[in-house]
Amino acid sequence: MTTHDTIHSNRRIAEEFRFRDIDDEFTIDEPEDFDALDDVDDDDELDGFDEVDEVEVELVVLALAGTTVADDGLIERAFERALDRAGIAIAAQDRVSALGYIRHNIGRDKREVFHRLLAGQREGSGAAGSSASHNDAEEASHAAAEFEAAFAELIEREGIDPVPGAVATIGALRASGVNVVVISGLGRRTTDTILDALGGHEVVDIVLCSDDVRRGRPHPDLALTALLRCGASSVENMIVVGDTVSDIEGGIAAGAGITIGVLTGAHNERALRAAGADAVVESVADLPALLGFPATTGR
Repeated sequence: MTTHDTIHSNRRIAEEFRFRDIDDEFTIDEPEDFDALDDVDDDDELDGFDEVDEVEVELVVLALAGTTVADDGLIERAFERALDRAGIAIAAQDRVSALGYIRHNIGRDKREVFHRLLAGQREGSGAAGSSASHNDAEEASHAAAEFEAAFAELIEREGIDPVPGAVATIGALRASGVNVVVISGLGRRTTDTILDALGGHEVVDIVLCSDDVRRGRPHPDLALTALLRCGASSVENMIVVGDTVSDIEGGIAAGAGITIGVLTGAHNERALRAAGADAVVESVADLPALLGFPATTGR
């Protein structure tokens, strides 16, 4: 099945405003500001468009929370609980900066996010050195575990629902012979709990989580593992869909034929396009029409 419409990408704008890599220098009290993207001239965006050739779609990789199931602020609230429990960014000014950084980096590997916050906090206090770095790694792992626990608690108490049309979209894609893989930066237990909202593992072909790979997004490990597990013939025949900058960056790093942003989660259209998304749609329910598959109805 070929894509229905020619999808455009804004690679020049993406290179200009791409998020810093997790290994770049980070200052905790200067979180990146997506609002700065509003200064980009729309005409500049149009001038930077490049056409993307039609591709044979063999595999669609969907992010989980915020893309396939509704987030409704649960992720950020779980991060706040984890900060409290791990004793990170307790001071009011530090907490504001930490939450700003978290919002801009939702979707990235949780251990890396916490490690960067701890490193920034330690640099600000003047504590540095190899022993501090080692402690940061241990504390980041602890904080990530606290995040998982907090997220699971919130789901159990408040529940979580699929994005409207997500289940029908997945069904339509699979009925057309396309493999559908859901990927998550969460651990296996929490991922399985969330997946129950979609109807269980049988709804999709494969479910991958942070336990299945060494590195999380924006690294390509999850998307490439999905490709290998499904036996797709080429990365060019893979489409990666997500609601965060790191989803898009991970898809690009994996060489995906097309990356598509959705507006049901953490980041807005400008941020997703600046990250390199080839297209941005309201939700996963719009994928069948965008890709030329039959329209869907239902949950």
